[in-house]
Amino acid sequence: MKKHTGKLIAPIVITALILLYFVGLIIIALTTSWLPAWALIAGVVLPLCVMGVMVYVLIERIKEIRSGEEDDLSQY
Repeated sequence: MKKHTGKLIAPIVITALILLYFVGLIIIALTTSWLPAWALIAGVVLPLCVMGVMVYVLIERIKEIRSGEEDDLSQY
């Protein structure tokens, strides 16, 4: 096991679980026929935006861990 592998597991697992949750929300929004158009759009677009931001934050966190900057408080 590499030096940083253990520290990478938690952010990846948590991000994967939250992404699965948002995929579930999107599926529910698409399969319900009684939603108005604005709710359908909001039920798909908003989770997709949040998922994109979460992936970006995960990539940034992985870069931080690999560079050895594990504690953000040391910047201040």
